[in-house]
Amino acid sequence: MAGQLKRISGPAHLAAAAADIYTPPASTIYTVIKHIHVANKTGTAATFTLYIGATGGSASGTEIALAKSVPANDYIDLFFPGLKMLSTDFLSGLASAATTLTITVMGEQYVV
Repeated sequence: MAGQLKRISGPAHLAAAAADIYTPPASTIYTVIKHIHVANKTGTAATFTLYIGATGGSASGTEIALAKSVPANDYIDLFFPGLKMLSTDFLSGLASAATTLTITVMGEQYVV
């Protein structure tokens, strides 16, 4: 159903190098990201950066979260009133260390 809240991605580990978290499904659908949850399952603080742009992108100026620190054994929630992702927009990101942070993305999808 169009506009129904759903899990867009994850839970999945953030890699230590830029990698896609969300890949657009089709040119006939756009996604609105509402909530990103990042959990740290280790005993040490870790950071993450998220980007919107090309697949696997990490270009300067495309960051939506830059070096956000997640305390040990804790989490961070990012809320958006409506972060619209077109069929050409990928959400990519990386963590300061592989397998330390787990990301889950919630949003809505609409048919164009």
